Amino acid sequence: MQTSDLIRAIAADARRPGMPLDRAWQLAVLAALFLAAAVFLATLGPRHDIAQALHTIRFPFKFVVTLTLALCTLPLIRSLSAPGAAIGNRFPLLLLAPGLLAVAIAAELLVVPPSQWMARTIGTNNLFCLTFIPLIGAAPLAAFLAALRYGAPTRPVVAGAVAGLLAGALSASFYAAHCTDDSPLFVAVWYTLGIAILGGLGALAAPRLLQW
Repeated sequence: MQTSDLIRAIAADARRPGMPLDRAWQLAVLAALFLAAAVFLATLGPRHDIAQALHTIRFPFKFVVTLTLALCTLPLIRSLSAPGAAIGNRFPLLLLAPGLLAVAIAAELLVVPPSQWMARTIGTNNLFCLTFIPLIGAAPLAAFLAALRYGAPTRPVVAGAVAGLLAGALSASFYAAHCTDDSPLFVAVWYTLGIAILGGLGALAAPRLLQW
């Protein structure tokens, strides 16, 4: 099945009368995970030394940051898909992942000599990061926009941007399994930019796709 066919099937299933919105989001998340995994395995795959990397601190911490962002974004996007839902108390959750990353950066700057800061920030895979996080996250973003379309978001730009953040967080989680740049300095710059690209795409696409 082609990616576009799967997205259309999800959207069609989500529009069936009487289908709860929570069920639509469950389908969207499952589809996003499947599609992201398929693109990741078809293009990159895990790094060759992943078993050894798991015994370090920096490598697993990348998943702590990206999965925290995903888990904090999901309830917000679910609320944004329903008109009138209270969302004010959910936005602060988005600060948790950046907060964890800021602590890790502070620790990195304390233990790494200043002469190495720039090299660790630039890394060796920055262009790969900016390419593959948006590439892996494109199909998940489409799945999340389909779920938003099933709902009735009253803030389409915000909803689209948050959908992009969620897609980016999932995509970055997959990409992290391939990336050999484990420094929090690298993650803070390049992972953030890759995720921001998807957030921007979601914000641009949502107003046209979510008209109701």
